[in-house]
Amino acid sequence: MKHGSLVIEKREYVVLKKLMNLSGYYKDATLAKSVRKLVGELESAKILDENEMPGDVIRFNSIIEIVSDKGWEKSFQLVMPTESDVRNNKISILTPMGAAVMGYAEGDTVTWEFPLGEQQLTIQRVEQQNKHINVNMVL
Repeated sequence: MKHGSLVIEKREYVVLKKLMNLSGYYKDATLAKSVRKLVGELESAKILDENEMPGDVIRFNSIIEIVSDKGWEKSFQLVMPTESDVRNNKISILTPMGAAVMGYAEGDTVTWEFPLGEQQLTIQRVEQQNKHINVNMVL
């Protein structure tokens, strides 16, 4: 990991914690496992103010390019569940893919469990959209 642990912006951390507290209600086993893993990683995450956030860290609304060890590539934007739109490459934080990459940085490799098994993802590029989430939208 480029920064030693996950790096999460303070307001986004609060939103993530609220979303992750619902993890006991997720019926999909792979998603529930992904949420539990992210919850565990959040315990040791670096929580930073907005002005301290590195530009290469994946956060809400970031556009990400990843490459899998299985040979596929994907580009998508990480969004809140209400903004999810797979056809337009907007992936919710409440998907295995979204949970897998949150807080990681460009150049990091992530090992995660997906419906088709464990895969390694290498984060090729992170682009910030400078669009902040509405923290009041969550619960």
